[in-house]
Amino acid sequence: MKNAASSVFHVARRGRNALFAAALLSLSSLASAAGDEPGSKDHPLVTRFAGATIRAYSQTQFDEAFLPNQPINDEKTAKGLNLEGKVTRISYRIGDGRSTLEVERNYLDALQKGGFQILFRCTAEQCGSELQSLVINSGRMRQAGGGDANFGGKHRTILAKLPRPSGDAYVFLHIMDDSASNQRTLVYEEVVEVKPMQTGQVKVMDSSALQKGLAATGKVALYGIYFDTDKAQVKPESKPQLDEMAKLLTGNPALKVYIVGHTDNQGAFARNADLSQKRAEAVAQVLASTYRIAPARLVAKGVASLSPVASNGDDAGRAQNRRVELVQQ
Repeated sequence: MKNAASSVFHVARRGRNALFAAALLSLSSLASAAGDEPGSKDHPLVTRFAGATIRAYSQTQFDEAFLPNQPINDEKTAKGLNLEGKVTRISYRIGDGRSTLEVERNYLDALQKGGFQILFRCTAEQCGSELQSLVINSGRMRQAGGGDANFGGKHRTILAKLPRPSGDAYVFLHIMDDSASNQRTLVYEEVVEVKPMQTGQVKVMDSSALQKGLAATGKVALYGIYFDTDKAQVKPESKPQLDEMAKLLTGNPALKVYIVGHTDNQGAFARNADLSQKRAEAVAQVLASTYRIAPARLVAKGVASLSPVASNGDDAGRAQNRRVELVQQ
């Protein structure tokens, strides 16, 4: 097997070698390989296996991410790390008959030499019966239709962590064998750089603005209600917006509303429909239990991705579509 330096260019190191490694990484990323997705590039923390091409690429400055850290036998009850920060997703294709073992060993060696801690590693059946489905089809990780994918062949998974004063970085790798039909190996890479969210980007709508919105259009989109990834529990950061919703309802005792949950189109529709319904119910429950709003005035409905306000084709659009709406009955 080739050594790591010959197959995976570099993993950025901490300390005295960091500047040198960064320079090498910058030089290597300037020349995109033929066949790369336009606008794509390697992540500076870990470059591609030699000869790989990028088939799909996305990067979001702040988003939520779910990374498995144990075998997955049921997508619906999957457990892992729920992270927030800068998220980069890359799908690679490697030709020349490279095996998943060779690719995995090279990545593993480079990660360890770069100061990463290996949190989870598995091969095929050791990964559980549904980890690959979670990665490829669920929409919770690799975006649907993003790059190549193959079920049934040999697959290997690595989750690694790089502790950093500026915020820890996580690298998730899912390596798939497609040699039976195409003599190629596929790699899905997700890098999450944990960092605090830039605040002040969303304004809480006060009760007056809510009332004006209902009078004008019969509905108001709320972006100040927060949930963890794939969860329906209302987060404490939602309190300012909930306070204003309660003020509106308390000041207008005859007002009845629908609380409507919306999602983007990532993942299975049935799952999103269930999640949006539960989130709407959670908001209604908080208004009833904490603010003493009569439950009869609140009807919770979840509509999944049936009513987008923007294209689901990019991260910005999907962020607009993930919302709670207040709709006058």
